[in-house]
Amino acid sequence: MADDFELDTDDLSRRMDGAIASLRTEFASLRTGRASGSMLEPVQVEAYGQMTPVNQLGTINVPEPRMVTINVWDRGMVSKVEKAIRDSGLGINPQTNGTIIMLPIPELNEERRRELTKVAANYAEHARVAIRNLRRDGMDQIKKAKGNGLSEDDVKFWEGEVQELTDRFIKNVDQALEAKQAEIMQV
Repeated sequence: MADDFELDTDDLSRRMDGAIASLRTEFASLRTGRASGSMLEPVQVEAYGQMTPVNQLGTINVPEPRMVTINVWDRGMVSKVEKAIRDSGLGINPQTNGTIIMLPIPELNEERRRELTKVAANYAEHARVAIRNLRRDGMDQIKKAKGNGLSEDDVKFWEGEVQELTDRFIKNVDQALEAKQAEIMQV
């Protein structure tokens, strides 16, 4: 019965990939002093009776390294988009010209850069915890199979597979964090 045990490492890998994808999304929301359309992804606007992402209300462009523009399609939404950006905590002061909202990206000072590296490290730690929880789920499946007669050699093999997968994804998190911190600290 337990001899045909097969841990779905593809599923485990997919779920760990999800933790990495979530981390990259969180990293994209961190302002690095350089203009990027992705920095507006977390901004939601009350539009047409529901919360709507900014990118669904207008065209986002980056015409200069330190400027983001939003060409809002509906003139009635301009003030709401502007208010949502002000209230978002990004530290950006929007300037409006008709249906175009210009977002000049201010220089980050050294103190703010250090704060952002700590925030990035916190996001990375959450991703590591998620990956370790998935590791624990895999190990629990192996223990359950061991209780159902899985041989000691098979237990060791599958535990090694899960640990190898975990180590690989933790390394990916560490590399992504290192790259993001370097990007934040770059003047």
